Amino acid sequence: MKSPFFFRAARLGALLLFATHSIAAALDLTFPTQNRALLQGDGEGFYMFIDRDLQGEKSTPWEGGQYGYVRDPRFTSGGLVYTRFHEGVDIKPLQRSGTGEPLDMVTAAAAGRVVHASNVPGYSNYGRFVVIEHQWDGCPYYSLYAHLNSLSVSVGQRVAQGDALGRLGYTGDGIDRRRAHVHFEVNLILSHDFERWHKLVFPSEINRHGIYNGINLAGMDAGRLLLAAHKSPGLTIPAFLASEEVAFKAVVPATNKFVLAKLYPWMIRGDAKGAKAWEISFTSSGLPLRLEPRREAVSQSAITSATPSKFPLTYVTKGYVSGTSKSPTLTPSGRHFLRLVSGDFQGTVKEVGAWVDGVAPRTMP
Repeated sequence: MKSPFFFRAARLGALLLFATHSIAAALDLTFPTQNRALLQGDGEGFYMFIDRDLQGEKSTPWEGGQYGYVRDPRFTSGGLVYTRFHEGVDIKPLQRSGTGEPLDMVTAAAAGRVVHASNVPGYSNYGRFVVIEHQWDGCPYYSLYAHLNSLSVSVGQRVAQGDALGRLGYTGDGIDRRRAHVHFEVNLILSHDFERWHKLVFPSEINRHGIYNGINLAGMDAGRLLLAAHKSPGLTIPAFLASEEVAFKAVVPATNKFVLAKLYPWMIRGDAKGAKAWEISFTSSGLPLRLEPRREAVSQSAITSATPSKFPLTYVTKGYVSGTSKSPTLTPSGRHFLRLVSGDFQGTVKEVGAWVDGVAPRTMP
């Protein structure tokens, strides 16, 4: 039996490997507005509150503006569980006009290239929003800024850290002036074949955002990342994600549309040459963390394990997994999700319309 020291040493070695891999291009990230209350531990001064009605009891908790399962509470046999995942952080304005209009400018959190700028509020729950691609250590990451009142950049434009992107606002469904904020995300991208997948799964809907549709972007904890980047200037994304917990694992067929291994090679554990399948470790929101190549082919995606929970698995896996940790199974939305990630679209057409299992697709105010 290995000693505790062995495991501590192994974990330290993994973190050092991540750091060594990324010395050439450490993360350079800052806050997207002048609101820095989070640095003083003032969550209420940083996060925009949400309107909550829990069995007739109304409240406005600022905690609902954080990243994670912070919305739509529900009582279960295991206790109170929050069933709706919030992919980013909602940052409140510091300045308002006499009529309550927000005045804060939203700026680029890091240098990069504008890859998407949606200037029609009704095209998404994000309202007016901007996506910037950043290349950190040769890997693409995407910051997203939503609910803007106006945009001051266009697609293809190079921006420096701190350049203005637009004015903070409240465009998009479900937001009013009192709750004006910028919804900020830092994401990985899941697929380059998203538009084909979207046509198969949502044939009656128009995808106006190409591969930068929110469903195709997997967000990490932007609030915690901002704090970590401020505290540790040499931080890298792999090192940051090394502490994330795995909620479930799934095996998927290897296809030429599977881009995670190409875009984020730091995720790979083992020799990827000749892989016929991949076992992927995911967080509870479906953020991929590790890729393990398999030599045995699989005919379709399947769950291989799930972390035990006192709540139903559907509530703690974004609706992708059901059953128990001893016998977890994919839901229809889970199958669609893994087809998107793997690029294996076989069988998708037969299950069109089966995405929703009581869990809405990812775009949210």
